[in-house]
Amino acid sequence: MRHDCLIFDLDGTISDPGTGIVRSINYALTEHGFEVRPGEEIARLIGLPLDEMFERLLGEPGRQEGPTLVQKYRERYIGVGYRENVLYEGVSEFLSQAHQRAEQRLGICTSKRADVAEKVLDMFELRIFFDFVSGGDIGIEKSQQLQQLLGSGTITGRSLMIGDRFIDLVAAHRNGLQAAAVLWGYGSRQELEEENPEYVLECPTQLKTLAVPLES
Repeated sequence: MRHDCLIFDLDGTISDPGTGIVRSINYALTEHGFEVRPGEEIARLIGLPLDEMFERLLGEPGRQEGPTLVQKYRERYIGVGYRENVLYEGVSEFLSQAHQRAEQRLGICTSKRADVAEKVLDMFELRIFFDFVSGGDIGIEKSQQLQQLLGSGTITGRSLMIGDRFIDLVAAHRNGLQAAAVLWGYGSRQELEEENPEYVLECPTQLKTLAVPLES
């Protein structure tokens, strides 16, 4: 299939948010009297919704205190954490070239709130390349975000979802879209291949294989 829109996840796909997320999670934990968690433990959860991250880290206390934990997390992340993102090498170049070719629309679908995602994109001077930014929030699944984009006519069934975690691929397939798994983020090859993505990309330079002219 030739895709008329490439939809990107943000964390672990366009930029590496690890440092900012780990520090902001631990800030929220300590503010609530919980122990600091190892960075490796938190990193395994990057890409999941924030409330789910806290529940997996803390169990029932994380579920009960989820909303206030998320509030504390955002207090730090919106203040300084987002600036600790690192852009993956080669991504900006691909987005610039794809935007200039104008053969496919580009969009963002992230579990992050839209305003936070916009801050990250603006920091890297990438916002100009994207036609839309779909952000999530507590209780909103990525599959619902894609469903809304389809329902509003923002995207068509010929769109491709690109992401580094299983939730990106599951969301795409639930909505009848194809998916591309990227291996430079936080999901393992096994995790991603279990969802049978139509494409598997080893490095950002392979994004160019998705930028093809539409069929006439």
